Order: sequence, then structure tokens, then C-alpha cells
Amino acid sequence: MEIIPVVDISCGVAVHAHGGARASYEPVRSAVAPDGADDPLTLVRAYRERLDVEACYVADLDAIQGGPVQRGIIRELAAFQTGFSGELLVDAAANGPDGALELVSCGASDVVVGLETLVSFANLAAVVRLVGNNRVVFSLDLQLGRPILRPSMLDALGPVPDPLSLASRAVDAGVTALLVLDLGRVGTGRGADLALLSALRRRHPDARLLAGGGVRTREDLDRMDEAGCDGALVASAIHAGRVTSEDVAALRHAPGLTRQSRVSASRYVADWP
Repeated sequence: MEIIPVVDISCGVAVHAHGGARASYEPVRSAVAPDGADDPLTLVRAYRERLDVEACYVADLDAIQGGPVQRGIIRELAAFQTGFSGELLVDAAANGPDGALELVSCGASDVVVGLETLVSFANLAAVVRLVGNNRVVFSLDLQLGRPILRPSMLDALGPVPDPLSLASRAVDAGVTALLVLDLGRVGTGRGADLALLSALRRRHPDARLLAGGGVRTREDLDRMDEAGCDGALVASAIHAGRVTSEDVAALRHAPGLTRQSRVSASRYVADWP
């Protein structure tokens, strides 16, 4: 399983996310970058140098909350990642082709389309057609298990759909990578929703399955691996020094479970149909 460190950026500063309460996020202090961790490029450099990771996830909180895309910072991070043939997954509220094209032009390798800012699944399909299904990640944004939807999406979809059906709608739109991101769990150390992850793995065995929110220790990552995750987004546990380069290397080189055994695993699926 791949560990993908996270950089949340607000007003040009890398901030420490906790529980989805964005107004209270403070500048990052991190064990991997004792000096200047609140600078996004410094933090991404530290991730690569200290953890030897190849991918990084960036959330442009200004754009997600309705402001302009922080293009300069994204370009700077993309240029650094490209120099190492790295992957830069960017969520900057790209809810249609124009927004997706803007991120690609800034150098993002993967456009993250979040449920929180999605206008329609038709728009998601249009993004997939424009940039290719291998460059689009659908983020299943949740707040303690409940989908986060725009009012217009609620009106269009009727009663609040469950996470599994929303993920299936995304796959039907052409998405091949799913990210389960529970904002209510971010920074809390309460662990990921393993039952949901296992259910998604069973329903979509060929999808790239990522998850973020709630990781506290290596044991949480091992459980996510067993539940079928291909990658875990991690921030707080890295900043606190609870997930280290040794953990990253061990998970990267561990034999792991085969895709078929993950699909048939039933350890965590009791709570989901």
C-alpha cells in the first residue's frame, strides 16, 4: 500500500486540518520539517527527502471554499514533483471541464473531483472525457460517514444517497480511482471506516481505492491495507512522528493481500450491504 502525504493550503500557508473545521486550521508544525513546515514547498520537499514518497495530495482550501485557485503554489509544487517523476493529486474544486483543464495546465498529474463541490455526475463524466480516466480521482467527501453534497445535488438526487451508491455513480461516469475522505475523521486519530472501504473494494474490485482521515498509527494503515486500500492519505500521524519512513517503506514492500483475497475478505464488511 502506498502512503500519500497531504498538504492542505489556505492563503498560501500549509495548515493542519482537524475535523473539517477549516476556520480553525492553524499553520503546520511537523516532525519531518522542524523549520518552515507551514511553507507548502518546504513541506513537500521534506516528505520526499524524509519519507521517500513518490506521491503527494494537495487540497486548495481557498478554491474548495469558493475562492480562486492558488495557481502559483500548485505550479511550484507540480514543478518539484515532476522533477522526480512524482504524482501530484490536486483538489481545487474542479467541478467541470474548465476547472480540470486549469489544474492540468498548472501541472497536476491527477485532478481530484470532490463530492463536496460537484455540480452533477454529468460534469464528472465530462471531466473524465477531457483529461482521461487515468487522471481523475473521485473524492467521496464525508462528514462522519454522511455524504457532503451541494444543495443543488441534493435537489437533483432526492433523499441523501448512501456512500456506496454515490461511488457507483462515479464509476458509471468513467472514474477508475476512488478516494474516501471523511473530513470528520481528519486529524482525530479515530481510524478509517474499514467497513465502508471493504464494501467499496468488493463492489469495485478493479478501482484504485484511496482513503484519508483518521490514521493514527501504523496499525491503522495495516488495517486499511487488509480492507483493500491501494493508498492512504496521511498528515497528522506524519507530523506527530507516529508514521515514519520505516512504515512507508515496509508498507510499500510488504507482500500484502492479492486483489482477489481483498475482494472476498469479510472481516470488515458486516455493517455494509
